[in-house]
Amino acid sequence: MAHNDRNTDGRTSAGRVISENSRLPGEPEPIVVPITDELDLHTFQPRDIPSLLDDYFEACLAAGIGSVRIIHGKGTGVLKRRVHRLLADHRRVCRFEDAPGEAGGWGATIVFLQSDR
Repeated sequence: MAHNDRNTDGRTSAGRVISENSRLPGEPEPIVVPITDELDLHTFQPRDIPSLLDDYFEACLAAGIGSVRIIHGKGTGVLKRRVHRLLADHRRVCRFEDAPGEAGGWGATIVFLQSDR
């Protein structure tokens, strides 16, 4: 995507998040993430998750999406605990809970967003 297609807030005109905050010189172009009610964290570096969640939640609210299923996987639970710590203090999070079994169970978290806290 051409650089001039980006808005000043980091989103493209199609409403996708482009986070350049953690990009170091020589690293590849930022990942463009479609804004839906689901965010799979498997493709992201742990260091990028705090800014990713900030950008993603803002974009979801702007798109009228009020809840998001975050897929962190089951594994050892380290990523899930980190995500839950971030969610507990996030200004856009009203509440969160483990996803029901058919939506990922322990490997995913449902996040309910709010416009202002």
